[in-house]
Amino acid sequence: MFETKTFKGQMWIGGKFCDAKSGKTLKTINPATEEELAEVPYAGKEDVDAAVAAARAAFPIWSGMPLIARSMVLFEMAAKMREHHDELVEIEVLEHGTPVTVSHGFMGMAPGLLEYAAGACRTIMGEQIPIDNTTIGFLQKAPLGVIGLIIPWNLPIVVACAKMGGCIGMGNTCILKGPKINSMHFCVFAKILSEVKSLPAGVVNIITGPGGSVGDAIVRHPGVDGIGMTGSSMTGKILLAAAADTVKKCSMELGGKNPAFILKDADVDQAVHMTTGMQFNNCGQHCSSVGRYYVHEAVYDEFVEKMCAVANSVVCGDPQDPKTMMGPVVSQEHYDDIMGYINGAVADGAKIVAGGGRVPGFDKGFFIQPTVIIDCKHEMTCAREEIFGPVVIIIKLKDGDDVVKLANDSRYGLACFFYSKDVAKAMDYIPLIESGNVFVNTHILTGEMPWGSDVKDSGLGREGALAGIQDFTQHRMVIIRHSPGVTAALGQEE
Repeated sequence: MFETKTFKGQMWIGGKFCDAKSGKTLKTINPATEEELAEVPYAGKEDVDAAVAAARAAFPIWSGMPLIARSMVLFEMAAKMREHHDELVEIEVLEHGTPVTVSHGFMGMAPGLLEYAAGACRTIMGEQIPIDNTTIGFLQKAPLGVIGLIIPWNLPIVVACAKMGGCIGMGNTCILKGPKINSMHFCVFAKILSEVKSLPAGVVNIITGPGGSVGDAIVRHPGVDGIGMTGSSMTGKILLAAAADTVKKCSMELGGKNPAFILKDADVDQAVHMTTGMQFNNCGQHCSSVGRYYVHEAVYDEFVEKMCAVANSVVCGDPQDPKTMMGPVVSQEHYDDIMGYINGAVADGAKIVAGGGRVPGFDKGFFIQPTVIIDCKHEMTCAREEIFGPVVIIIKLKDGDDVVKLANDSRYGLACFFYSKDVAKAMDYIPLIESGNVFVNTHILTGEMPWGSDVKDSGLGREGALAGIQDFTQHRMVIIRHSPGVTAALGQEE
């Protein structure tokens, strides 16, 4: 058990633990109790400079290692994480408010992503280009160099592993910048990685601090060659503009307001079961959770009744209690934002039929009830903007409504869901949907499939799997003339 009142975290730069050069620190808070958890470094530009210098120094050594050797380092990193599984679970429960049973699942998933990258990186091949009998041309998949990895607060260690595995597996080095809210996560993560003896100093550098200053310094730094970021669309646009000054390659998984269409021939039980996991198990703080439900009037009442039954059955409370199914949202600021959307929906004429307020019995902590809101309209703010909380927004779908228009009438294009027993009909919609990910009768994500979108405000590139790994590479064209040619070989001039 952590003695969190005395926990003092440090950054990890060039294989050494250090404080911020300014001496500044920041506090992290337990979202379930609002008590101070830890004190961590408040990094500044000079710390970013040090991390970039360490990463650049390590790059020639690391990128020059055989790919199989880098792969084995990733396997060792994953093994070390598994050794510290309970410690990582405890940190996530304390600092993020994830229920302990849910956190065990997340912390089992994270090292698996490193193991996937360790194997998948060895399958990334170049391409041979035929030119003529005297010349060979090929494209190499080469590392970019130093990568800034900017991690979100909703699944911090999982996302860090999804990005970092492919990034360093392909020969890049990195600066890993954790979210301010979950900085303690990354101080502990640094201690775990420091035990990986095969990992050269400077390949992974971990710094803590606010995104507005530290994230901006990473993105603008001329010694950083690429950015891998997950966060809001607004933050992504700011960082993308900053990256333009040095023309960095950027891979960004951004926001979404994902529509789910429950058509009149849908299996309602299946639709409710498949969507509520992401809707409630991390307080709806999932990029892939449904943001707006369009439910056909033929099954509308049944769907609402069954969704309310699930919402009302969710056990909310202390995330350290194994019986808890949903803990607090991550911060006071996020609590206020979510409650603002709930109250705004009611003011616009919608109706709360489950939840809608603070979890009873908790005077402290950022606990919001699983909430179901009906009589919503497509034009309402609650149906247009990303809430990122345990809130179900339900809109009645009628015969003749244009499903494709409703799906696409959004500034986002991350994911879209269809529930129908007529799979062929649902599949007919797929080519028409402006979305990077489409699910039919399921809501399953797997490490073998890439996540992300190149559509509208939802991002650039992919996270994880082969596509995500290749986002951290560049094509290097090589042309070699290997023979003087047939005429020269016969003693004639060409």
